[in-house]
Amino acid sequence: MIRMKPALAAALIAILAVSCGGNGDSPREQRRDRVDILGAGATFPAPLITAMADEYRDLTRNRVTVNYQSIGSGGGIRQFIEQTVMFGMSEAFLSDDVMNNVEQATGGRAFNMPITLADVVPTYNIPGVESGLVFNGELLVDIYMGDITRWNHARIRELNPEVDLPNLPITVVHRSDGSGTTNVWTSYLSRVSDRWRERVGFATSVNWPAGIGGNGNEGVAGAVQNTTGAIGYNSFAYALLNNMSYGSVINAAGNIIEPSFEATSEAANIELPEDTRILFTNTPAENGYPIAGFAWMLVYENLDANNAISDRREAKELIKFLVWSITDGQELSEMLGFARLPEAAVEKSVQMIRQLKWNGELIGQEVLDEQELLSSAQESGLSSAQESGLSSVQQPGLSSKLRPENYL
Repeated sequence: MIRMKPALAAALIAILAVSCGGNGDSPREQRRDRVDILGAGATFPAPLITAMADEYRDLTRNRVTVNYQSIGSGGGIRQFIEQTVMFGMSEAFLSDDVMNNVEQATGGRAFNMPITLADVVPTYNIPGVESGLVFNGELLVDIYMGDITRWNHARIRELNPEVDLPNLPITVVHRSDGSGTTNVWTSYLSRVSDRWRERVGFATSVNWPAGIGGNGNEGVAGAVQNTTGAIGYNSFAYALLNNMSYGSVINAAGNIIEPSFEATSEAANIELPEDTRILFTNTPAENGYPIAGFAWMLVYENLDANNAISDRREAKELIKFLVWSITDGQELSEMLGFARLPEAAVEKSVQMIRQLKWNGELIGQEVLDEQELLSSAQESGLSSAQESGLSSVQQPGLSSKLRPENYL
């Protein structure tokens, strides 16, 4: 880390404090300085991205607005490829074909940057049955194949001997749109069942052998909640936010795993490839939740090749938001029902950010260097201010990390 002399650091902080608030700019100048960052994609991380957008707008004092359209992973990938958004969002990483097409079209790579962990839980609507019903992979496969059709089936009762299961028809609910949540769910079913892998497979959209469709996490949640006897799959966060009953799943180690932040993070405690394009459903981790994966931000290496980004300034603001979302922004995760990114994933994303370019310039590295300088100035400045009794450089009400001067 770069170290500064205390006097210089304190002076820099004081200047930043003045420039961040009440700097005398006219309303027209303030409007001209504003930036809109547009993203679209997966419904699963939408509550987190929306909360991040609100927090980031406050941190930048309304200068930067992040508009995120929750349209599903398939739609996010499509708009990313069509260059109508600055970043896409998906629970399915880009395929080799898409990666190759992007490189041919733009002269650079498409980066898949983990933003959070996607844990998918079986949700259900059974009168008198709360959360905690136990499933294993084979049982979920047979339900979604349409082979097990009633809730009092012997296979379900065998795993749940203490539960009074009714003689009630099972209504299978699945996504009707292209979905990263579906990609995670069907990846798990494919890994535990050869029959599922050969007949259905895994993708953001598949030919379902049974059931009714719902659009987005919201649509599946609504169908499950409004249909007695229904079973669906939703992100853990959506299940929590909508007070849905959800099940526990027996993992590859034979343990019954209740969905939790800790169990999801444990599932991701694996060696990651440089591009982070990996699925870890049916994790071998002893206490890992087995139906989990990353949600990725999709970003062009050559940002100037993305028609949605009009100039270098917009590109730089996008990078600042990316850096914040994988570091300080992670503090919002658990309060909203999301697991924090493991450190290994953060490090891989930072390495990708270092390689972001604008007309050949390493603009990602530039942003990282600037924020390192500011962080060093804050630490040195606050320390020297405390020693000399100065309070004017402190930012009341802000944590040591969430400071607007880092993002202005």
